[in-house]
Amino acid sequence: MEACDSGTPEPAPGVPPGQVSVVVIGFDDAAHIADAVRSALAQGPAVAEVVAVDDASTDRTGPVLDELAAREPRLRVIHRTVNSGGCGAPRNDGLRVATAPYVMFLDSDDTLPEGAAAALLRAALRYDAPVAAGLCVRRELPSGRDTRWQPGLYRRAAVHRSPEHRPALLHDTLCVNKLYARAFLAEHGITFPEGPFIYEDFVFTARVLAALPRVATVPDTVYLWHVRRDAAAPSISLDRERVANWQARVRAHRRSVEVFREAGSEPLARAARVKFLDHDLRMYVRELPARGPGYRAEWWRVTRDHLGTYEEAELRAARPPARWIARAVLAADAPRDLDRLAQLAARPPRLLPPYATADGAPVWAPDLPGAALDGLTGPAAVPTAHLPVAVDGELGAAAFPCRGPRAELRLRVHDLYGRLTADPPRTVDLTLRRRDGSATLRRNIPLTTEKTAEETTEEIPEGTAEGAAEETPEGTAGEASWTARAVLGLGALAALGRRDGSGADPQSWDIRVQVRCASGDSFRTSVRATGALRRTAVPSPRFGLLLVRPHATAAGSLTLRLAPGMRSAAGIALRRLRRTVRRPGGAPR
Repeated sequence: MEACDSGTPEPAPGVPPGQVSVVVIGFDDAAHIADAVRSALAQGPAVAEVVAVDDASTDRTGPVLDELAAREPRLRVIHRTVNSGGCGAPRNDGLRVATAPYVMFLDSDDTLPEGAAAALLRAALRYDAPVAAGLCVRRELPSGRDTRWQPGLYRRAAVHRSPEHRPALLHDTLCVNKLYARAFLAEHGITFPEGPFIYEDFVFTARVLAALPRVATVPDTVYLWHVRRDAAAPSISLDRERVANWQARVRAHRRSVEVFREAGSEPLARAARVKFLDHDLRMYVRELPARGPGYRAEWWRVTRDHLGTYEEAELRAARPPARWIARAVLAADAPRDLDRLAQLAARPPRLLPPYATADGAPVWAPDLPGAALDGLTGPAAVPTAHLPVAVDGELGAAAFPCRGPRAELRLRVHDLYGRLTADPPRTVDLTLRRRDGSATLRRNIPLTTEKTAEETTEEIPEGTAEGAAEETPEGTAGEASWTARAVLGLGALAALGRRDGSGADPQSWDIRVQVRCASGDSFRTSVRATGALRRTAVPSPRFGLLLVRPHATAAGSLTLRLAPGMRSAAGIALRRLRRTVRRPGGAPR
C-alpha cells in the first residue's frame, strides 16, 4: 500500500491551524477509503485530525485504516463491532470524539479537493458563521463528467442571516459540503438519526437549518461526490430501482418538515414541502417509465397519499412543471401517461401533445379536468422563455460521394395552446456540445423555405433548414408545428471533438436549441429523441470509418455518439461484448 504523505503544507492565508476535524465513514470500501483519508489529511494544517469510523466492515477497510494510522499521527480510527445499517450512527460516533472547534464529514468513496477545508474555515471565521457551505461536484466515474450540485447557491461568496432569509438553502440537503461549529451542534443537540435510516442527511440538515444559524457560502468546490454507476453495490442515492428507496425518501422528507414545525418555523416547513415537489418528485417521475408494474403501482399509491396532504397554496408555490405533475398524479387513481409525465419532469421540461382544455383552460387530459395546467395562457401566463415547449428531433446518417459522412437532423417545434401561433418561431440556434465540455458547435437555422443537402458543399459541419410554419393537427387542440432540417458534416464534427487530445475516444454530443420568435422572445430546450435510433457505420475520408449513433438519454433527450476510426469502433464493440457476458445468461442489453 502506498505510504501516506505526512508532510506539513504551508498554512493557507488567513486560516489558523488545528481548527477542523474531518469525520470519514466507511463500510466494506477498502478500495477507496485510503484516498478519502489522504484527501482529508492533504487539507493541511487547518485539519487538526481525521477521525475514520469503520462501520464493522467485512473486507480490509479496517486494516487499511490501521495501516494508515500507524504512519499518520493526525488519523484516529474507530472500529464499530456491529454494523449500523446506515450512515448516521458512524457519523455520530466520529462527532462525539472530535476535538477541533469545527467538523466536516466525508464518505469513504469521495474526496475533498485541495483547499476545501481552508475555504470553508476562512468564510466561517470571517462572518462568524456556525455553518459554511461550498459547491459539491458530482463526478461520474470512469468518464470524469462533472455536474455541479445546486450551483445557484454557490455562484459567489455570501453570508445569510438565517435560512428563513434564504429558503433556497433547503435545496442543498447534503451534509458533506459544509463546515459546522461543534459548539453550535452541541448547543442545539444536533445529531444524525441513528440506525438504518436512509437519507439521514435530510434530517440532519433540517435540524441544522431549523436552529436558524448564520450561513456563509463560498463559490469554491469543496467536495467531490464520486458516482460509480457500475459499482457492485450502488450507493443509496443511486439505488432507486426498489420502491423502498422512494418510501424512505418520503419518510425522511416528512421528518424534516416535522423538525421545522417543532422548531416553530412554518416558513421553512412550507419551503421544504415545495422543494419536495420541485426536486424529489420530478427526479423520480423521470424514472417511472423504466420501472416495472409493481413498482409503479406502489409508487403511485405512496405519492398520492403524500400529495394528498398538500394544500392548493403549496402546489401553486411550486414551479409550474412540478405542480402540474402533482395534480396529474392526484387526479388519476392508477399510473397513467408515464412517458408524458417523465418528459414534463425533465430539465428543461417538455409538455407533449395532446393538449386538452376544460372550460377553455388547459388541463392535463380531457378526462382529468381537475388537473389544471395553470400559467400557460391568460393574464398570469408564464413568459415565452419559461414555456415547456416540446421540440422533437430525428437524426439519420449517410455517406455522400466526395463529401464524406453527413447527418440529417429534422426538428419539429410543437405549438403550446396557441402561444407560438401568436408569436411564430423564426429561427433555431442549434448547439452541439461535447458531453465533457471540450468542444462546442453552434449553427443558426432559419425556419424558412427548404434548402437541400446538395447546396451544402463545405466540409465543416453546417446547418441548412427547411419549412415555414406548417399547420399540422396535434392532439385534441389541433396545434400547429414548425419544422427545420439541418445537415451536419460528421467528419469535421468528429475532428472538432478530438481537439482536446482525446485521440480516438468515442464522443457524445448533447443537442440543444434556442428557438427565436418573431417578437424577439425565445426559449431554450433540449431535443426529444424520436424516430429510429440506429447505429450506422459510414466510410470517412478523415478516419477511414465513422461509427454514428443517435441516442436517447434517460430523460429522452437526443444525443449524438461518434466513434472515429477503427480503433474507437473496436473499443465500443469490445465493451458491448463485455456487458453481454456479464449479464445473466449472456443476454444482450
